[in-house]
Amino acid sequence: MSWAFSCPAHFVARMIQLTHFNNQSFILNAFLIEQVESLPDTTITLTNGKKLIVKESPDEVNRKMIQFLKKISLLSGLSAEEGVLRCSKAEE
Repeated sequence: MSWAFSCPAHFVARMIQLTHFNNQSFILNAFLIEQVESLPDTTITLTNGKKLIVKESPDEVNRKMIQFLKKISLLSGLSAEEGVLRCSKAEE
């Protein structure tokens, strides 16, 4: 059983599930993500400078972030998707 499922709900609610290259799932605090790049592997840079390489594509990480933002009602509907896409296009 993964530790994330035994965590209090208020911790898991701020997180998204991703996969390391060794196929081990982990839960990442979504608010720590600073940027997502394809180098060619998907590399997530956190706000503390740490980098994570995951199996999911940048588009999949983006989709999970949009779902997360909608789930917590930080942004709703199309505005959540537009906000994430605008941020990713600004970095290009």
